[in-house]
Amino acid sequence: MPAPKKTVRRSLLVTSAALLSLPLAAPAAVAAPKPSPSPSVSPSATPPADMSKVGGARLGEPGTQVELAPGVPVLPKGITARSWIVADAESGEVLAAHNAHWRLAPASTLKMLFADTLLPKFPRTDRHKVVPSDLAGVGAGSSMVGIKEDETYSVHDLWLGVFLRSGNDAVHVLSAMNGGVDATVAEMNRHAEELQALDTNVVSPDGYDAPGQVSSAYDLTLFARSGLQKKDFREYCSTARAKFPGETTKNKKGRLVRPSFEIQNTNRLLTGDYDISQYRGIAGVKNGNTTNAGATFTGVAERGGKVLLVTVMNPAKDDHNEVYKETARLFDWGFRAAGKVQPVGELVPPKGAAGAGAQPGANASGEAGGGSGDGSGSGTDSGSGSGAGKQAAVGAAADGGSGGVGVALAITGGVLALLAAGVFLVNRRWPLPDLVRRRR
Repeated sequence: MPAPKKTVRRSLLVTSAALLSLPLAAPAAVAAPKPSPSPSVSPSATPPADMSKVGGARLGEPGTQVELAPGVPVLPKGITARSWIVADAESGEVLAAHNAHWRLAPASTLKMLFADTLLPKFPRTDRHKVVPSDLAGVGAGSSMVGIKEDETYSVHDLWLGVFLRSGNDAVHVLSAMNGGVDATVAEMNRHAEELQALDTNVVSPDGYDAPGQVSSAYDLTLFARSGLQKKDFREYCSTARAKFPGETTKNKKGRLVRPSFEIQNTNRLLTGDYDISQYRGIAGVKNGNTTNAGATFTGVAERGGKVLLVTVMNPAKDDHNEVYKETARLFDWGFRAAGKVQPVGELVPPKGAAGAGAQPGANASGEAGGGSGDGSGSGTDSGSGSGAGKQAAVGAAADGGSGGVGVALAITGGVLALLAAGVFLVNRRWPLPDLVRRRR
């Protein structure tokens, strides 16, 4: 059984955004690149019988875990993902889960851990000139934002490339600034351990398939929850489109010019697509797609004062945007079930946070955490593109609730209105105030 809710105190976080409203026609039907074939072995077809019990014993059991009772809506039909989880972002209660601790290839959802680890280290105004060694080791077929050698980029530019275009080139440049890929991988693994994300083993910081690189729906949800307590993380993961600096060239007059191009977030619940609408109340977080991982996604949304996190890994159904469609159905269920369903587990706090268990990896009952399973190989991560436009952060959710997590999406008559009110006040009862102070 999950532990009782911990006593929490309210914290006030302030996020600034430029005032901008940009009408947008229905999203074009542009398909993301398909991952390239991988010669490596794919994960097992079934979850292991013995999985981690971090967060509660039921979360370590294979299959679907939910406490249905009178008044609790039944789970949606047609959920084909190998693993998924629905959790209350504030209380940490896991409302329902399916193979929550199955260790699978994470794809670019692993970039949430990368951002949570590195975001506090570099001021967004810092600038870096890219040298060839910065881009060494970027996997073939990787998603790219379009970074060029010998060009200078701000840290802000690089994070836009990571979050919006899932740019492996941006990840490698930031890793180079952090002392290299190996140092960054080691730091990410240490941070995962601190968060009690014990299913995770990082091999490549960008989520590109690599032998032994695994995570779980449970761990990815921990990464999102930790990252969302940082205002920069909330801003970047909820930005729908932005300008990105291009390559320096000479104009007709012989003067050096550097035009910019537009990049759009590959999170289709945030931007929409020809077969899926923007999800009401969505505020991030991160998607991914590789050969071994299939499609993966972690999202956060707010409605009526409730903030939920949903992670979906590798739907068996191969329909276009299926990972987002299944996520949307699980969000819908979660908002209807919140306050009615008995939790089946909890998202544990970091080891260093007040109230965390004394034993590393211990859950609320003091059971040691572990994990088993597999998922490795090599592959590519989808998503790339360019255009012209202006940076825009999505606006507040129009659902009668409180401020939401960071910024959220408002939709009127099929037109995406990207709104920012200058200053957003986020008054949220996050259960880890010590982590907020320590990691921001």
